[in-house]
Amino acid sequence: MQTRNEKFVFGLLPVIGLLSIWEGVARFGLLPASVLLPPFSDVLLELYSLSINGVLGTHFLSSLVRVLVGFILGAAAGIIFGITMGWNKVADKALNPIFSLLYPIPTLGWIPLLMLWVGINEMLPITLIFICSFFPILYNTITGVKGVNKDFINVAKCLGASDSKVLFSIVIPLALPNIFTGLRLEAGMAWRVIIAAEMVAIPSGIGALLMKAESLIRIDIILVCLIILAVMCLLFEKFFQYLEIRMTYKWRQYAIHHP
Repeated sequence: MQTRNEKFVFGLLPVIGLLSIWEGVARFGLLPASVLLPPFSDVLLELYSLSINGVLGTHFLSSLVRVLVGFILGAAAGIIFGITMGWNKVADKALNPIFSLLYPIPTLGWIPLLMLWVGINEMLPITLIFICSFFPILYNTITGVKGVNKDFINVAKCLGASDSKVLFSIVIPLALPNIFTGLRLEAGMAWRVIIAAEMVAIPSGIGALLMKAESLIRIDIILVCLIILAVMCLLFEKFFQYLEIRMTYKWRQYAIHHP
């Protein structure tokens, strides 16, 4: 049985191998296209330079604030509406047709309309993140609430539990795995959307820095931005994975000992 440290090391080896190949191919020009691929060490030096002069920090902070505000608002709305629609049949019948019509519209497809409605300002990327986060979390929450075993609900009601007690003590805790699945998936998607939004319409943020680097043919800066994007997607996903484990620990332990 591998320890946690051993799993981490074995998981890190492929990444180190890939970065070593990247460094070698770019450093020695082993491929025709390697002229457009700076060595990984040069990318790290540029990352350090951008961090020291404050350029990266300024753009990163702009993107981070937009993601956090839009994601928190979208996730909260998605969970609230999801619980309401999953628990209340009348609300489900009333709202489901509306959300079913809006959900298939790609998030970035809203950009032209939102540019006219809210303008080209901070509200534009935040609104896009809200839309991106809302619908998947909504449907994951509905699925989780509706998927709770009815026997648990019936037993609780037979013992005299009120509807609100059943909802908050049984239904929502058992729906948490589905809710966190939506949160994990959309935490990464929020970063992809903010990058695209900033590339199109916003003069600050990681996406804007990407576009400036492209116009100057600074591939090292482009790669720095992509590395930041990859790291943030991973960190957000791992954060919600950790939170899920912490919040569902008692229920999982109960399921193990009372199959």
